[in-house]
Amino acid sequence: MNNNSLVLGSPRFETHVQAAAGDDAGRWAALLFGLNSSAAAQAASRVQGDFAVAMSLADGSVFMAVDRFAAQTLCYRIEHQQRPARLRFAAQASELADDLTGSQPDLDPQALFDYLYFHVIPSPRTIHRNVRRLQPGHCAVFRDGQLHTAAYWQATFSTSSKPNFGELKDEFRQLLSTAVKRQLDGTPVACFLSGGTDSSTVTGMLVQAGGPPPAAYSIGFEAEGYDEMAYARLAAKHFGAVHHALYVTPDDLVRNIPFVAGAGDQPFGNSSALPAYCCALQARNDGVTRILAGDGGDELFGGNSRYATQEIFGWYQHVPAALRKGLMEPFFGLGPVGRTPLLKKGTGYIRQANTALPERLQAFNLVRRLGYANVLSPGFLNQVDSAGVSALQQAVWDAAQSQHEIDRHLAYDWRYTLAESDLPKVRSTTAMAGLSVGFPMLDDDLLAFSMRLPPQYKLSRLRLRWFFKEALRGFLPAEILSKKKQGFGLPFGVWAMRHEGLKQLATDSLRSVATRGVVRPEFVKQLLEVRLPEHPHYYGTMVWILMMLEQWLRQHAPNYRCQSA
Repeated sequence: MNNNSLVLGSPRFETHVQAAAGDDAGRWAALLFGLNSSAAAQAASRVQGDFAVAMSLADGSVFMAVDRFAAQTLCYRIEHQQRPARLRFAAQASELADDLTGSQPDLDPQALFDYLYFHVIPSPRTIHRNVRRLQPGHCAVFRDGQLHTAAYWQATFSTSSKPNFGELKDEFRQLLSTAVKRQLDGTPVACFLSGGTDSSTVTGMLVQAGGPPPAAYSIGFEAEGYDEMAYARLAAKHFGAVHHALYVTPDDLVRNIPFVAGAGDQPFGNSSALPAYCCALQARNDGVTRILAGDGGDELFGGNSRYATQEIFGWYQHVPAALRKGLMEPFFGLGPVGRTPLLKKGTGYIRQANTALPERLQAFNLVRRLGYANVLSPGFLNQVDSAGVSALQQAVWDAAQSQHEIDRHLAYDWRYTLAESDLPKVRSTTAMAGLSVGFPMLDDDLLAFSMRLPPQYKLSRLRLRWFFKEALRGFLPAEILSKKKQGFGLPFGVWAMRHEGLKQLATDSLRSVATRGVVRPEFVKQLLEVRLPEHPHYYGTMVWILMMLEQWLRQHAPNYRCQSA
C-alpha cells in the first residue's frame, strides 16, 4: 500500500481545524489523523476551497478526496499483481501509466470514444485503461485491496418561497467581493477579461479590492462574429484596469497546437485552450504569477443559452395530452409534412420535446449526428459501448436534489461543462504558462448562495441569469448587461480554409489519425474535402478534435493503432 500523501490546492480549514500546522499537508494531517474512513468523508465535506488529498488513516486505509468541481484532480491505480494489492495515486494520469505493452501505453478504446463524443474524457475514466480519476465531490477509501468510492457532496437546492430581492442583492455583492479577496496571495494578481458578465465582474471586484490597478488580459480574433474585444475594452475602462489586448492569429495556432496538445496528460478537445494558453503566456511574460478567471457564473446563475432553449421544449408538455397525441403528433408525423420546409421545424420540435432530459441535450452531438458507423471504423466500434455515455449523464442529472428543471441543468453543467472541460482548460493552460489560477465565481459561499435562489431568479421568462444581471445593474456597464450572449469560440474552421499553414497541419494530422484504426479513412477524406468547405464553423469542430487527438498520440503513443476486436 502506498503510504505517501498528496495534497493539492488551497483548502480552507479555519473553522474545522484547531491549532493546525501552517502548511496544507499539516492541516490535512491534523484534520484526518486518527479518523476512520467514515469520519474522514464527513470531514472532507466540511472543507472549502479547491483541493485534492490522499492520505493514510489511523485504521490502515487510504483516504482520497477532491473538491466539488475537481478544480484539483486526483488519479489512482490499483496494482492487483502486487501482494497485497497496492494503491498508487498522482495528480495526473500520465504519472501512473507505466504499464507498457512493448513500448506503448495501454490506451482504453472506450476513453477514445468518450473523447470523440464529449471532446474530453470525463471522469472516472482516463485515456489509460488501468488508471481512473476521482469524480468531482467524491471521496474514496482503499482497504484490504478494495476501493470504495462515494459522493460526499451532492447539489441540493433549497429556495425561499418569498425572496427579498434587495437583501439578496446586498448579500450577493458582498459574497462576490469576499470571493475575489480570498483569491489574493499578496502578489499583484491579474485577471482574464473576455468582456462578458463574469470576467467583467471579477475585474471590477478585483479593482475594488484595493492596491494598484490590476492587469486585465483579453483575447481577440480578427474574424467576423468571433471577436468581443470592444466589450473587454469597455469593461477595463469602466473599472480602471490596465488592459492588455492580445489578438490570436492562425500562425499562433500552427506554432502552439503541437505543444498544447502534447502537454496534457490525455487528449483534450476544447478549442479555446489554445487562445487561453496564448493569453496566459503573455501575462507570464509580463511578470504576472497569478491570474483570476471568471468561469462559473453562467453555470451557477443560469447564463447558458441552452437553458432558454430547453425551456421552450418544455412548454410542449403543458399542451393538453389530447391535443398533442390526437392532433399535433399525427399531423406533424405525416411524411409530406416532415419534408415541407415551413412545417418540418414543427416535426423536429415535437421529436425533441418528447425526448427526456438529459438525453435531449445530446440531439446535436456531432459524432452522434454524423452517425457512429459513418465516422468510426468497424473494428473500433465493436470494442466500445456507444450507449454507455448516456448512463453516467443520467445519473448526474438524477442526483441533483431539486424538482426544478433549471436547477438540474445547472448541476449537470457543474459536472460536464465546468469540472470536465472549462476548469481543466484554464487550469492546464495557465500551468503550461507558469501561472497559478483562481476561480472566485466558484467560491463555496457563492455556490451555496446560488442554490438558495429561486428558479425564476436564474431563468425568468427566457431571460438568462436574471438575478445576476439585476443585482449588478449600476456596477457593470449597461452595454455588457444588455449585450447578446455570444460565447467564446475559436474561428478554427474558418481559418483552416484560408490559412495554408493551418490547413496543412490539420490535413496532415487527420490523414495520419485515419491510419490508426479509430476513424474511417473515407470519413476523414469527406470531412476535409466536402464537409469542411461547406460549413467551416460546424465541421471545423470535428476537424479540431481529430487533429488534437493525433497530435497527442504522436507525442505519447506514436505507434498506437486500434486492434480489431
